[in-house]
Amino acid sequence: MSRTATEALRALPAVDALLNTDAAAHLAGQYGRQATVDALRTALDTTRVRIRAGDSASTDAASILQEAAAALARRFRPTLQPVINATGVIIHTNLGRAPLSTAAQNAVREIAAQYNTLEFDLEGGKRGSRLIHAGELLCEVTGAEAALVVNNNAAGLVLTLSALAQDREVIISRGQLVEIGGGFRVPDVMTQSGALLVEVGTTNRTRAADYEQAISERTALILRAHASNFRIIGFTESASLDELASIARRHGLYLMDDLGSGALLDTAAFGLDHEPTVQESLAAGADLVAFSGDKLLGGPQAGILAGKKDLIDRLRRHPLARAIRADKLCLAALTATLDHYRRGEALEQIPVWRMIARPLDDIRRAAEAWAAQVGGEVIDGESAVGGGSLPGATLPTALLALTVPRPDDFLAQLRAADPPVIARIAADRVLFDPRTVLEGQEGVLLHILGNLVSSA
Repeated sequence: MSRTATEALRALPAVDALLNTDAAAHLAGQYGRQATVDALRTALDTTRVRIRAGDSASTDAASILQEAAAALARRFRPTLQPVINATGVIIHTNLGRAPLSTAAQNAVREIAAQYNTLEFDLEGGKRGSRLIHAGELLCEVTGAEAALVVNNNAAGLVLTLSALAQDREVIISRGQLVEIGGGFRVPDVMTQSGALLVEVGTTNRTRAADYEQAISERTALILRAHASNFRIIGFTESASLDELASIARRHGLYLMDDLGSGALLDTAAFGLDHEPTVQESLAAGADLVAFSGDKLLGGPQAGILAGKKDLIDRLRRHPLARAIRADKLCLAALTATLDHYRRGEALEQIPVWRMIARPLDDIRRAAEAWAAQVGGEVIDGESAVGGGSLPGATLPTALLALTVPRPDDFLAQLRAADPPVIARIAADRVLFDPRTVLEGQEGVLLHILGNLVSSA
């Protein structure tokens, strides 16, 4: 080791000396004393390694403290953090699906911060039930006799089959035995319930007669899994829900419609394909309808079961219901979201529907304003509904397109920003869709883009 390196090592400040600085005191107040001590020691050790390797390294206290501060920021940064979604995918599964309305956010904060009436009856002054908080409101907006909220839609399916079809047969079309997000497959989910799966028809064609011919004395239920996150096109045929309801009634069976997306409004009104609504499924004769809370409903993650009161009561009494029940924060957000539908203000207040209904001219004006500030050009494009709703369905949009030397590196820089920005690449250009950038995020996005474009 050279004499210069030896002198550099001797010049390094001691941990105690660093701890006595105002900067270290600030770090200790922010991250804790022990974590700060560990970060300072690591920064010193790293500097020593560089010096011994012959690399140039700053030995002054300010540099060591700066390195420690950066390490502490990385260590304490949560893995679950907000991002700016500029992809144009409205219900983005990887980005948390539906963002909550302001009212739902406020409801979560209020319930989270205080004791509440989760299971307390104010009128009687005794124990109450958490099932009432969203149940009555769900009945009001869907027309169901009763409803039950669990932690996600797959859980609702398992609960239903466990309670109504354990060791009995459930008939489903082969074309609906699909794999959903995260590698979970509908047949595997059904098997966990103890139900006996009976497949009918073919992948692309299943007729009402196929269901009828498969019915035996062991059959308990007919299940339809709506194509909310997949689509089979070409030479296809499927039995309608009306037909299945008629078959179920004739044979004394239950009919369950797994809608998935949870639409309560008509998507066709916005130029999209019609997504069956919960109200339509119930009116067509489904005994139970299952759907998600965080897709087209626009609320928190939840699985919702709506339908006949006697069946919902059986589900409520099943032991599995407690294991998969919704918590107070979910119920607070869901109730506030459903209240928007009751008041007829879903299009104005629920972010998912506000994005779907946003006029193209308004989006184009936003994209043009972005281009005027940070450069690039405005091009025509498509926004995707996404997230297990309306597979393949898109809405016309206007995009800000930036041409940068290394698009992949630019995306990485966007993800490293605070907050991270998620965009996409097409034809070697980085694209940003105003449709999915939430109110209040535009200024931050343009600040980040301006800094990156100027340094690109």
